Amino acid sequence: MRTVPIAIALAALAVAAQAATPAKPLFDVRDPAALVTLLKSMNAKAEIAKTAGTEVFVNVETPGGDFGAQYVDCDAKGKACHALIFTTAFSAKGVSVAEMNSFNKGQVACRGFIADDGKPNVAYATLVNLRMTADEVKQHIGVWQGCLGSFAEFTKGAE
Repeated sequence: MRTVPIAIALAALAVAAQAATPAKPLFDVRDPAALVTLLKSMNAKAEIAKTAGTEVFVNVETPGGDFGAQYVDCDAKGKACHALIFTTAFSAKGVSVAEMNSFNKGQVACRGFIADDGKPNVAYATLVNLRMTADEVKQHIGVWQGCLGSFAEFTKGAE
């Protein structure tokens, strides 16, 4: 019969104990508070505006402009959400449906639409999950910033 050295046995027990109690993630984008903290670290002002059913709305102010973030399909506590949508309205009016369709045909990530008040809006949506890192969320914010730039250029002619 072989014996296992005590140090190896203790190390194995320590690893097994760690595996039995999973560590709480440091960043969970499914929680709107995590997005607020991340945006603040990026020199933006962000606050949870309201929770309505399974949706949570976040107001964001940046030097480049304001926008909204909306979490959807959240649990009863407004956490463990499944998707995140960034959206904003532009002040330009007079964009036609044909022009908006043309914009959308040339986009992969951004979607433009005309709101009930006649103002053009742009949105970007992504699914969120527990495995997403802060850096990955920053990449989504970068795509959103690209959407804002593209849509601003698109609406210039409509002002």
